Amino acid sequence: MTGSSLWPIIASLAAQGAPGDAPDPAPADPPVPAEQSLDDLTPPPPPAEWREMIEDEVVTEIIDGRRRPGYRPNLPDRLTQDNVGALRPPPPEAFPGMADQLPVPDRWRLIESLGVVRERWFDPYHQNTYKGDRAICIPTEEEQERRARLGEARCKTPKFLGLKGEDWFFIVNAVSDTVFEPRTFPIPVGVQTTSRPGSLDVFGKNRSFVLAQTFIGGVALIKGSTAFKPPDVEYRLTLAYQANYVDVPERRVLDVRPSKKSNRFDHFIGVQELFVDKHLGNTSDRYDFYSVRAGIQPFQSDFRGFLFNDSQLGLRFFGNRDNNRFQYNFAAFWRLEKDTNSGLNDITQTPRSDFVFTANLYRQDLPFVGLTSQVSVTYNMNREKKDVQIDHNGFPVRPALLGDLRGREYDVVYLGYSADGRIGRINVSASFYAALGEDRNSFFTSKPAQIRAGFGAAELSYDVDWMRFRLSGLYATGDGDPYNNTEGGFDAIFENPIFAGADTSYWIRQTIPFAGGGRVIAVSGRNGILNSLRSSKEEGQSNFNNPGTVLLGAGADFDLSPQTRVSVNANHLWFENTATLQALRMEGSIPRDIGWDLSVAGIWRPKATQNIVGRLSAAVLLPGKGFKDLFDNKQREKAYVSILANVILSF
Repeated sequence: MTGSSLWPIIASLAAQGAPGDAPDPAPADPPVPAEQSLDDLTPPPPPAEWREMIEDEVVTEIIDGRRRPGYRPNLPDRLTQDNVGALRPPPPEAFPGMADQLPVPDRWRLIESLGVVRERWFDPYHQNTYKGDRAICIPTEEEQERRARLGEARCKTPKFLGLKGEDWFFIVNAVSDTVFEPRTFPIPVGVQTTSRPGSLDVFGKNRSFVLAQTFIGGVALIKGSTAFKPPDVEYRLTLAYQANYVDVPERRVLDVRPSKKSNRFDHFIGVQELFVDKHLGNTSDRYDFYSVRAGIQPFQSDFRGFLFNDSQLGLRFFGNRDNNRFQYNFAAFWRLEKDTNSGLNDITQTPRSDFVFTANLYRQDLPFVGLTSQVSVTYNMNREKKDVQIDHNGFPVRPALLGDLRGREYDVVYLGYSADGRIGRINVSASFYAALGEDRNSFFTSKPAQIRAGFGAAELSYDVDWMRFRLSGLYATGDGDPYNNTEGGFDAIFENPIFAGADTSYWIRQTIPFAGGGRVIAVSGRNGILNSLRSSKEEGQSNFNNPGTVLLGAGADFDLSPQTRVSVNANHLWFENTATLQALRMEGSIPRDIGWDLSVAGIWRPKATQNIVGRLSAAVLLPGKGFKDLFDNKQREKAYVSILANVILSF
């Protein structure tokens, strides 16, 4: 049967209508005159355009896989695009045989063109130019018309920015971080500093609170679509402003001058990021790359931030290989001074004579599938022997007021291995370090000493549906003999650990002052876990004459809903060796037991995103024999408490 022989059948079917169509009500057909033949009843041939359409349908559908010579299907009409800023589509002739698959003319603005969403500058949840969802462009109407006539893209980067190309993206970030923190901790007093002369003791009242409001604002200008490849170039600036109010019950805690009140309001603005990131090239068609970044930038030396986790002035060369199975970093940092009360970078002061050089290599699926291994070498070169630093409250921080009070400088190399991932159903995160080097002046002997210290920490967790159960362990060596030529206490460069409850833990969150043996010295610093006996981690120097740290803990996270999580932690802490404490306190023996650190925290995310996060936690330290020996007082405190209320809003 040929195509032309089908015409009467097709035409009659078309005249009858589709199957199931209800016929229009009409009177009965009149009788056919006798003189008419059946040929007179044959429907007339269809119009030429209909015939051509049906012929194409027959050739393409009925005779599958065959084409008659010279046959070309009709192309659809040429597209016209009136969307401002859209890219002009190629003509249909550019895609022979693909007439039903047309390219999207402007993928960045298509969703708004369809009326699905309307952009609002303050909306972080939907498409937003200020969040880098689409390229920036501000073309004039004349420019749009000219480009349309020439067939060019109608959107170009603003000329006043001096940028070339079309794929530039602008990102604005804003964070509000509010903290209210009542707490108790042992506060030493003296005859001339107590607020209550009739109640003299080694330790005074211990109740205090902190109220801090931090605003973080950042802008970034990025070239290149980063959905599947690194940016060609990135410029980023982040500023942080903090206002804080602190109230303590005793004088000379917040300021070296006894005449100052026992409360303080302070504020500061710091530069937390200021860098340029340049993409140097690719090494594969899957965008294995190498790049360089220069300026003030964040860097974390291991998965949990045990050794060096800070934002500092530096130069970093980094990249990946083998389809991202290998990642590497080579970096050098020149440490900036910090503001005393906020901990933000203070670029108005000369940078410290303290340098950090680090190199690390990550390998995925080694030694097990799902586990990432990291090896690292970090060198801390400190040259602050002749540097005397007084913090903003008037307290000396370099050199630390311990031992001979002389200036110090040191060289220490950290050899590290870390792992993060899973082994079967067990989630694993671990870090191990060996610290090797030389201290030019041990404050116990006033002579050079070798640094030989070690550190290990691991956390294992197991998921059961909406619950995660955790076990944590940490061991940092302490110095067993402060008067020999070896310093065996492990200390970090700038720790900020996410471990064993993190900052909901009492021991990690609070500063524990060391009274009787050191002035303006803390057993452990704020947001740190190591018993390092240093003035502060922000402005002080590392100290390898310390008692070390041992921690064993257990915890659990319960995701009660996508918006709500409850976490509980129980940690027991010890000093690894109390020889240093005994020498400084001139005591014959000090027990190693610090005590129990118990905490519970609730996190609420009303939108199930990170844009609004509320957190409320409570922690208590139940002192052990070693802590009581160091900090017992007239009130005989049986517990110390830390409450943390925190609200974070992000855009």
